Amino acid sequence: MQKENIIDILKARGFVKQVVFEDELYKTLGEKPCSFYIGFDPTADSLHVGHFMQLIVMSHMQKAGHRPIILIGGGTAMIGDPSGRTDMRQMMTKETIAHNVECFKKQMSKFVSFEGDNAAIIVNNADWLLNLNYIDFLREVGTHFSVNQMLTCECFKSRMERGLSFLEFNYMLMQAYDFLVLYKKYGCILECGGDDQWSNILAGADLIRRKEQKTAYGMTFSLLTTKEGKKMGKTAKGAVWLDREKTSPYEFYQYWRNVQDEDVENCLRLLTFLPLDEIAKLCEYKDERINLAKERLAFELTKLVHSEKDAIDAQNQAKAAFSGDSENMPQKEIDETISTVVDCMVAIGVAPSKGEARRLIEGGGVKVDGEKVTDIAQKLTDSQKANGFVLQKGKKNLFKVTVK
Repeated sequence: MQKENIIDILKARGFVKQVVFEDELYKTLGEKPCSFYIGFDPTADSLHVGHFMQLIVMSHMQKAGHRPIILIGGGTAMIGDPSGRTDMRQMMTKETIAHNVECFKKQMSKFVSFEGDNAAIIVNNADWLLNLNYIDFLREVGTHFSVNQMLTCECFKSRMERGLSFLEFNYMLMQAYDFLVLYKKYGCILECGGDDQWSNILAGADLIRRKEQKTAYGMTFSLLTTKEGKKMGKTAKGAVWLDREKTSPYEFYQYWRNVQDEDVENCLRLLTFLPLDEIAKLCEYKDERINLAKERLAFELTKLVHSEKDAIDAQNQAKAAFSGDSENMPQKEIDETISTVVDCMVAIGVAPSKGEARRLIEGGGVKVDGEKVTDIAQKLTDSQKANGFVLQKGKKNLFKVTVK
């Protein structure tokens, strides 16, 4: 029985957006194991939900027999990718980048295997970019790029009015050169990435064709968005991180438990490994039974990113919070110097600032021990400080708060 082609698998789950030379790539991936790469800019010390799609794609591809090459952009991060941005990225030091790379490696091991015949490998483009001779680079690579064509690319067009630095203008050449290096060193024939990387991926495939007279491929994937087109993975506190110190397993679970009804099926297809027929059955009903699908989504993703124990604990905490069982709901501690509800909300992380905490209170979305808070200056009582209290934000975020 012939093995299913990975492109069919990815298309069935809704990943694929655009493909370079699709028919030829389909045949190639169906005939033999191939090396492919996905790039990650180490601009923080943790991956976040925005990286989730790429991690899942790598896992699917590896399970189909292909070899993932994880390219850490230690060199390109010192320039910054202008794609999807209206401002210039802050340049990073080599030390910060090296630290972030180490953090990434630990998190990625949950998604791909670094052992076996098609073991994933991690490379850092700083190894070949930082020691480049600029004149040689311009002669070898720059000569193959048309400025006129580059300026028609969306990643540059969107920046022209605000200003595009020459530093950033080099980014496309650098990423294309990455693909060429990986092709020559590891036989990598395919670059994958989010759809906002289409222009950069095309540039790399074209550079290989011009320099090596060989065919290289590119495949982009839909960005993780809601039905309204908004990027997923943002909360009032900021990004939803894979690092438990930045986003706790409970907060991570709650994020997915509270996605919109119309986004559940898409998230299950893209972010979990559940069979499609099981997903269809979970999402068959659009009434309150869709909550079972949300719980399954939250459980599966928390288990994948953290552990099964974390997923079980988060699920139990969520149910305890919903039922009002204060002994089993998430516990938070505050310093004894904190005296107001607003300060408490900021201290335990349910609001990123005092201004946001006040806005939530004014909107009627905050309760203490079941009573709605109506005064933005409301103080904690002596009894609440001595015995602890339940703070609730919205309908589903409840915390048992105690004073240290």
